[in-house]
Amino acid sequence: MNRVIIIAEAGQNHNGKLKLAYKLVDAAKECGADFIKFQTSIPKLHISKFAKKANYQVKNWKKSDSQLQMLEKISLAYGDFKKLKKYCKKRKIEFLSTPFDLNSVDFLKSLNMKYFKIPSGEITNLPYLIKIAKLKKKVILSTGMANLIEIRKALKILTSYGTKKKNITVLQCNTEYPTPLRDANIRAMLTIKEKFKVEVGYSDHTEGIEASLAAASLGAQVIEKHITLSKNLPGPDHKASINPKEFKKMVEGIRKITVVLGNGVKKISQSEKKNIKIARTSVVASKQIAKGEKFTSNNLTIKRPGNGISPMKLFKVIGKVARKNFKEDELIKL
Repeated sequence: MNRVIIIAEAGQNHNGKLKLAYKLVDAAKECGADFIKFQTSIPKLHISKFAKKANYQVKNWKKSDSQLQMLEKISLAYGDFKKLKKYCKKRKIEFLSTPFDLNSVDFLKSLNMKYFKIPSGEITNLPYLIKIAKLKKKVILSTGMANLIEIRKALKILTSYGTKKKNITVLQCNTEYPTPLRDANIRAMLTIKEKFKVEVGYSDHTEGIEASLAAASLGAQVIEKHITLSKNLPGPDHKASINPKEFKKMVEGIRKITVVLGNGVKKISQSEKKNIKIARTSVVASKQIAKGEKFTSNNLTIKRPGNGISPMKLFKVIGKVARKNFKEDELIKL
């Protein structure tokens, strides 16, 4: 199995503060993540002043601001993302950021990211999908709030306008923060893989790390999980994130799962080969057998060790004549 790509989703958990964003980069690196991902936007270009906050945003952002006002307070400027990209290079962790408007797509293109991440809310945004597709870059598509028909349409748009299907990874996702475990539905990832013949992964908004570990065990190629320095910080997403200690534990678990899943080829491993003679069995004498006596089911039995004649050849042994005297439990030799 290929190495699972683990994305530490910082999102807006920097609360609009560059110093906090740097600390999130440090935490993601120390936890073993492959990428750290932020969110880039000019809020007024993708949120109207009439847009309401989601229930979880109301609960976690205890202010009377509109959704637009909230995002304006916790967003970073384009210049900050240039600094973050440079800092990520220094720390040797890959930088990603999700664009939420067309201007931000153009800006992030200039940063030469390895992937473009399409958030769940934009899966039905035709102009946005076309613009991303024309970049002809690798794409990660989140599918929260979407059904199979909407996923199929989004994939068709992406592939029709320039994105190669082999360069698309689709993430099973639920857009509730935190996601109730009953709604995680990680097996939908397998349905997506089967239906659309694409690489798949999981964007995890549940509490804890169990869902991400389950997704890895089912073959997810990408795992995305929100990271925060503290769940008690103000902001809409901190409560649905995990702290660095939890994130590191998740990464370690995913890496171990990747190892134990193996390559799917059933063969004798090097570690167990030495135990064949010890744990398997052979044809042995069940009692003393005299030279010239015929081997029968009455004077033969099956016992360890396994360095003699295999029990699978028992019927070929029966009826043959002993060429020597055999003691009880002695390995039979023809």
